[in-house]
Parts: sequence; C-alpha cells; structure tokens
Amino acid sequence: MLPEIGETTWTSGASVAISASMSLACEGCAIAGDRIVHVRDYCAVSKTKTSAGLLPYRVRAGRMEVLIAHMGGPLWATRDDGAWSIVKGEYDEREDAYAAARREFTEETGAAAPEGEPLALGEVRQRSGKRVVAWAIESDFDASQIHSNTFSIEWPRGSGRQREFPEIDRVAWVDSATAALKLVQGQHAFVQELERRLGEVRRLD
Repeated sequence: MLPEIGETTWTSGASVAISASMSLACEGCAIAGDRIVHVRDYCAVSKTKTSAGLLPYRVRAGRMEVLIAHMGGPLWATRDDGAWSIVKGEYDEREDAYAAARREFTEETGAAAPEGEPLALGEVRQRSGKRVVAWAIESDFDASQIHSNTFSIEWPRGSGRQREFPEIDRVAWVDSATAALKLVQGQHAFVQELERRLGEVRRLD
C-alpha cells in the first residue's frame, strides 16, 4: 500500500511523516496526486534544512567568550546586529553531525577545527525553519587568521554577472551579552546553554 498524506512511512529505519510539502530527491520517486510513489531509502527529504556547527569558547578572568562569525556576501555586508552566526554548515542527515560540524568549521575558516572535549549544546530551530545542532569546544582560536571558502551569486541582481563572496568575512570573540545582539535569532540559546553548563562546574564568576 502506498503512503497517504499525513501518514508515516519508514526509510532505512527513520520515520518520515508524509506531507504535501515534501520534496523527493532520488531517481524513481514521484508524486502522483496526493500520494508518494516508489518510496526508497532516503528519498523522502523534508524541505527543512539542517546544519551542524561549532562554538569555540574561552574563559578569561571568570568571564566566558565565544567565537562567532559574520556572514559574508552583499546581503549582510552593511548589517551587524543579527548578522552573525556560529560557524556551521548544512549536512546530509546520514552523516555524523559532529564530524560535519568539524568539517564545516575548517571549510569556513580555513583552519583546523579545535581539538578537545566537545560539549553537546542541543538543537535550535531558527526563524527560517532551519534546524541547527551545535557543540562547544574550549579553544583560544586566532580570530585574525581565517580564509573562508566562497560562494557565487548574480550581483548586482539582474546584472547577469556572477561574483564570488566568502561564506564568512570575519570572526570575533564576544561575551554573552554581545552575542545576544549579534547572533541570528535562535542561536543565542547555544550561548545560554554553554553559560549554564560552565556555571554548574564553577568556571564562571
């Protein structure tokens, strides 16, 4: 029997709620009316995107600081508050999320991801609907030494010209209050969770 809208099917051990908003990403899959035909492993893929990221932190004189990144490209160039993010990137959910977070850190900063014991900070959902999972790692990363990978877009819009821009154009160490202003909505929850965890082990004043 084919799954109907609103039902749940299983693909390689993962349950997938069937809805009209789902996109199909494998050969041999199609939508026939309100039914999904020929469901295969991993072929029902939600439009909701998932990212994994790292939040390096350090404690100086009893105060916590975190490393965040200003998003690159012309749409963010003149913005500051709400234009920063943890260093993260999208990943295939079949991939190990922590491994993906480390890979994305290297790609977006041009430097090796910090070594150390990771602290899982959980998952948040941004206003856009994107899900983000994150880990904190204690580090004293040199914020002046980044070389980000790039992306291409048509710019100016309608010009027909493609230009390359860095995924992130700078990183900075900031305290929790500053992070609350600068991070995109939803991500400050990671900073708050880290602050709570460090407070429990008496690392902070």
